[in-house]
Parts: sequence; structure tokens; C-alpha cells
Amino acid sequence: MTKHIFVTGGVASSLGKGLTAASLGRLLKQRGLRVVIQKLDPYINVDPGTMNPFEHGEVFVTDDGGETDLDLGHYERFIDENLTRDSNATTGSIYSAVIAAERRGEYLGKTVQVIPHITDEIQRRIRRLAGDDVDVLITEVGGTVGDIEILPFLEAIRQFRLDVGSTNVCYVHVTLVPYIGPSGEHKTKPTQHSVKELRSIGIQPDVLVCRSTQEIDVSSRKKISLFTNVELPAVISLPDSDSIYRVPGKLGAAGLDEIIIRKFHLDCPPADYSEWDRVVEAHLHPSQEVSLAMVGKYMDLLDAYKSLNEAIIHAGIQTRTRVNIKYIDSDDILHKGIEILQDQDAILVPGGFGERGIEGKIVAVKYARENKIPYLGICLGLQVAVIDFARNVAGLEGAHSTEFDADSPHPVIALISEWTTASGGTEFRDEESDLGGTMRLGAQKCILQSDSTTSECYGKQEIVERHRHRYEFNNNYIDRLSAAGMNLVGKSEDGMLIEVIELADHPWF
Repeated sequence: MTKHIFVTGGVASSLGKGLTAASLGRLLKQRGLRVVIQKLDPYINVDPGTMNPFEHGEVFVTDDGGETDLDLGHYERFIDENLTRDSNATTGSIYSAVIAAERRGEYLGKTVQVIPHITDEIQRRIRRLAGDDVDVLITEVGGTVGDIEILPFLEAIRQFRLDVGSTNVCYVHVTLVPYIGPSGEHKTKPTQHSVKELRSIGIQPDVLVCRSTQEIDVSSRKKISLFTNVELPAVISLPDSDSIYRVPGKLGAAGLDEIIIRKFHLDCPPADYSEWDRVVEAHLHPSQEVSLAMVGKYMDLLDAYKSLNEAIIHAGIQTRTRVNIKYIDSDDILHKGIEILQDQDAILVPGGFGERGIEGKIVAVKYARENKIPYLGICLGLQVAVIDFARNVAGLEGAHSTEFDADSPHPVIALISEWTTASGGTEFRDEESDLGGTMRLGAQKCILQSDSTTSECYGKQEIVERHRHRYEFNNNYIDRLSAAGMNLVGKSEDGMLIEVIELADHPWF
């Protein structure tokens, strides 16, 4: 039977519940267990797909096209498993399911209420991921204990323990223990109140992960244990770290995985941290450095590029390279001049939506192209590269994307419904009217030219990458841009869509 760990948070938000859940998943996987993680989010949006990145950070896309919370990125990176859209459920999606069931008459005319109907649907979302192929399911509950919007989730996980038995459920509460500098002591009262709030609704934590700026002394932990009814070994100190990849090791050293194993009466070998230790060592002690300019439009909230930043870190780990990222708002290139890109070893333009900052990105691409600076464009970064090339190399004056200029004389980037394929293939049009249903989403196969730089990098010709966009390379411009020197080296599996471009007369573009 699948064992269930529920991770909640108290006192303050942004304490690292997601990282704690991901790290715990890694510890248990290192012990040979099959682990899956999910996130329950209290906001009423059906998913984060239509949110402004400044609201909630990036939208993490799963293989099956789910638009999910960025914490799922941490889960995947730490436990090295591809998750699905079922690993994220929001208040909005849960209420939508319940209301749809009511409209279909599934409740037989009964009054539909938060208890039991909403809480039952929450539990159904949890059970959906459990099964014979999952040893441990970790469920993170978003928000902070005391928030009114998470009460149905807390009630659901309280009921869940009654259904599956106490030996199959473990509650982990992540809380803040602030350190007061002038008095030189940790204050345990906020944690006491947070646990009291949990206990008032029927949840007794089995483990407390206590966050602080520095190590929490034994006397403070004993005080927390006494007032929260949590055994002392299960009151774990987790101070700030110089790397998030140290967290599994710290929690393992504190015995968190062993506490869980004993709680669940599982028989599994000790964790082997050697592989993970090599990752941390390579991350913290690189042998070389490079400077990378990331030119985007959400630089006031770097969580908007969370997975991209982590991918860059992981590439650095693989090559023992410290990547010093210079975050540049694309508007600043227009206002401060192209000089802010000088002295950078490479330039990267990430994805994004909306017209703001587009011309600054196009200028950045032009600078990289003309000065032979290694360039990587992802999603919108590819599109602005096509626009720059069309305008400034192919001589297509006014070339643009119809996302930003519907009347462009040369719409080199456009919706698929706005152009016909060069081969006369069939157009396809997404007829869904809501903003959350008009994108190309999830894992897509791409076939690379065998002699391309991209194929050399991947070491194969058939690759799979995740997508989240509406606009595509306009196939009506294949001949003109190819004739001007653009190599169209990657196409969708059916050959219909251009996925990757390169420039032959450039060291890396």
C-alpha cells in the first residue's frame, strides 16, 4: 500500500516547503523507494497558465502538457522522475470538477458542500497518484496554516488519515524559527502557535522542519518539542544554506529519512549519497567560469525563469563551470545602449509573452549575430532571432510576429492558422476559446539534421523537448530565409513545423 507524507507550512510563506518535499523525495529514492510528489495549490485559478509571471513565477510544463506550479520543477530535478498534470491540483480545478459533477446530476440532487464533496474531490486527487507502483506519495499543501483558503485541504488530509490508517500517513510541518540578533536567541513562539493551529483542526505533526537563518540550538528544539508534542529527534533544524542542493544531505544527516522509514515500518537499505555528493561538490567548487547575459522581461522576479536558471546551473555542474548570469531587462538595452552586453561570453533570450521588451531582445540578437557571440534563443528567443535575421539579413523590411504586429508585411512568425505549409499540408487550428487552451503544450518530438550543431550537442537526431507557445515559424518564408543563410535544422516529427534554426557562419547560434 502506498504510504503518504503530507507537507504543510506555517508562520510565513516561501520557507521552502517545495524544496523540503523534493529533498525528502530524494532521500527516500536513495533508499530504493519509488517516490512520486504532488502539489495542492489553494488559489482559485484552474492552473497557473494564465497568470502573469510576476504573480506566481514560471509555469512548469509537464510532458503531458500540464501547466503547473514551479515547485514541480524542483520535484523533477530532485527525484529525477517525469511528473504529470495530476501532480498539481488547485482550488479552481477541484471546484470546477465538483460543479461539473453536480451539473451532470452525479450527486443525485443533494446539497453540494465543502464537506464532504470538496474534501472528497481533494482526496480523489491524492489517490489518483497512489498505486502498486508507488511506495511513497509526498503531497505538499501550498499556502500557510491559518490561511482561510487552505482549510479544505487541511480538512481533507486530516480525513485521509482516518481512511488509510495512521501507520500509512506522516505529517511534516515546515515552520519558521526566527533568530533575534540583539538578544542572540531563537524565538519558538511562532512555531508553537502554528502547530497549535494545526492541532486545533485535528492534525498532529509527526515531524517539524524548523527553518532559520542559522542552526537552532538543542535547548530551543527541546522547548519546541515540549510545546508541540513532537518528539525531539523529529524537531529538525534546517538553517539557510549556500546551495539548495545541500538540503537533502542536511535533512539526511538530521535523520529525517530514518524517522519516516520507522514511522512507516519499511524495510529498505541505507541511503547512498555518493552520487548526490558529487553533484553538490561540482556545484560549489567549479574549475572554470563563464559570463552569460540573459535578456528577458521579468527580471524583477527571477522565479519567472526558475527552471531555465536551474538548467544553466545543472549544465555548469556537468562541466564544473560556474555560470555567472547577468540579468538584463530587454527595455534597458534600448534605454542604456548595447554596451550593457559587452564583456559577456554568451547571450541567452528566454521565452515570454506580450509586446513589451521585444525590440530590445531583437537588438540583443543582432548584437550576438554580428559580433559572433554564442547565442541561445528559447521559444520567444528563437522567434526574435528569426525576426532579426529576416529584417537585417534577408532584407524583409518590417518583418515581425503577428503576436506583436498583426499588419506586418512579412509575418515571419505567426499562428499556424494564419499560414499554409509550404508543402500544401493541412492547417490545424485550436478552436478552444479560453486562453488556457490555445497553446502547443508538453513534450514534442523534433527531428534534427545529422550534420547540425544541435544534433552534435544532443548526440542524436531525434529529441524531445517541452513546449508552451502559440506562435510558429511561418513556412511561407522557408525559401527566402534559407536562401539568405539560415539553416532550418530541426523540424517537428511530421515535418510541418520548424523547431530549430542555426547560422552556418557563426560559432554557435
